[in-house]
Amino acid sequence: RDTERTLEGILDAAKSLTNADGGTLYQVTEDNHLKFEILRNDTLSISLGGTTGVAIPFDPLPLNDAQGKPNNSMVVAYSVLHDATINIEDAYTADGFDFSGTREFDLKTGYRSKSFLTVPMKNHEGEIIGVLQLINAKHAETGEIIPFSKADQRLTESLASQAAIALTNRILINQLEALFESFIKLINIAIDEKSPYTGGHCERVPVLTMLLAEAACATREGPLGDFQMPDKERYELKIAALLHDCGKITTPVHVVDKSTKLQTLFDRYFLHVRKQRI
Repeated sequence: RDTERTLEGILDAAKSLTNADGGTLYQVTEDNHLKFEILRNDTLSISLGGTTGVAIPFDPLPLNDAQGKPNNSMVVAYSVLHDATINIEDAYTADGFDFSGTREFDLKTGYRSKSFLTVPMKNHEGEIIGVLQLINAKHAETGEIIPFSKADQRLTESLASQAAIALTNRILINQLEALFESFIKLINIAIDEKSPYTGGHCERVPVLTMLLAEAACATREGPLGDFQMPDKERYELKIAALLHDCGKITTPVHVVDKSTKLQTLFDRYFLHVRKQRI
């Protein structure tokens, strides 16, 4: 259910299958850029993005230059634009791509980026939604940096394809959940607009409910000391709080409007008490 964990799982699995020292996962944005999502490097102990909570300090990479032409000089952009897997034995001697940023990174860190495997992530509709790039395949026994083999390439391509489909499904589910919540909130707005005396009630209840749930989960002693709610149960509680008054959408205004009803009960109560005293 967690998109960040899904992305992390994709990259970690690809690194493990190919014995790669590092890797980066990008997502294609709506404005035609490649956004850094996950970055890993074992030798340099770098772990950025995803569930680490540490932001990646690199700007998104443009798929097109300032003139609107395809950005074919960057290997990850080329992979997306041409729907092609790029397998490079040595970035320092490769022709056709600009690895100046890689050289600069190596100069600052003392690292040596050599073999690269860049694979587009294509979903079931043939749409490229991201790029998986692995760096420096290591020999299983000696640890020497070697090129990515054809078998590595086929495995990574297969993983990237299946991962893209799984990621697309997760994104679609997230969008459906957001649409469902928006629909509920729209109903709640309509209910709150029915009466100025109950206005804002449907909006406040979910907020207060989740605050109470968080407080209960944070308790470490007493009857609620062991109380915890998984993410799934918290989401269900949130939806229940949003829906708690949804039936009022069909309730007549004179019933929903509590002002007259409560005032009438108040008057009748004191009228009844006054008669008894007389």
